[in-house]
Amino acid sequence: MNSIEVLSLIKNYGSVRAVDNVNLSIKQGEVFGMLGPNGAGKTTTMEILVGLRSPDSGTVSVLGLNPTTQKGKLHQRIGVQLQTPSLFPRLTVRESLQLNASFYENPFPIDEVLQWIGLQDRAKVLTHKLSGGQLQRLVVGTAMIGNGDIIFLDEPTTGLDPQARRSMWDVIVHLKKLNKTVFLTTHYMEEAERLCDHVAIIDHGSIIALDSPDELIRHHFQEQAIDLTLTSSDDANAYRHAPGVNRVQVAADKITLYSGQVEETIRYLIGQEVAGGPALAGLSIRKASLEDVFLKLTGRSIRE
Repeated sequence: MNSIEVLSLIKNYGSVRAVDNVNLSIKQGEVFGMLGPNGAGKTTTMEILVGLRSPDSGTVSVLGLNPTTQKGKLHQRIGVQLQTPSLFPRLTVRESLQLNASFYENPFPIDEVLQWIGLQDRAKVLTHKLSGGQLQRLVVGTAMIGNGDIIFLDEPTTGLDPQARRSMWDVIVHLKKLNKTVFLTTHYMEEAERLCDHVAIIDHGSIIALDSPDELIRHHFQEQAIDLTLTSSDDANAYRHAPGVNRVQVAADKITLYSGQVEETIRYLIGQEVAGGPALAGLSIRKASLEDVFLKLTGRSIRE
């Protein structure tokens, strides 16, 4: 059974098309990621799915319900974390969860949720005294407290330090173990690659790729990636015809060579440097990633 079905979804804001003919089928129990830069249409799509906005055209079914006309029934079966937290600053962590639990017929026990989000020792602390990472975990806790079938998380790790981000990943993994569908928007490619069963890459309101992370990478790249830090911004052209290199991507702080013959490429790079060519300040080899897929499809970084 699919928990979310979207067909030919369109949403305009004046002359701007924020969502352009989006189609989605999401199974119950999977973590589904929607990736894209700010302004790509991720949040608008989520807001339509949870009934906060109405589409201009297209059909949307969430748990068999129409989010626009049946939002009362739908809201009993979903949890939502939006980018801007909406919490009462003078309530404690426990009181915040209790308040949100009161809106649902069959919520999770408060103590269980406190344990899942790692805030047992902060239960009596006022929300305005929490750190940024703790506040994010509490917001996700308020989204999951209702024991809904789908949890919508809109960029839940934005602004978190690496440790707090990984703690949030553990929460999402736990939701999947509970057979909850998680609809996750993010602009962190590593996050989507680690967590998601399927990802949709969205840009300028349109989905430009949709598959599992591994299949997206396998489809677009057979090569490995060689990341270079050079001493001159003009050095990229020196490597466009290096042996084994099929493609060169230039970013603000690095050059990436995509090579099907890594050993030959490395020999060439070292030989060029020894012969007095561009000096290498740093070199690393890795497999291609979702970030590489996005760069190939759009020609720009996801954060640009």
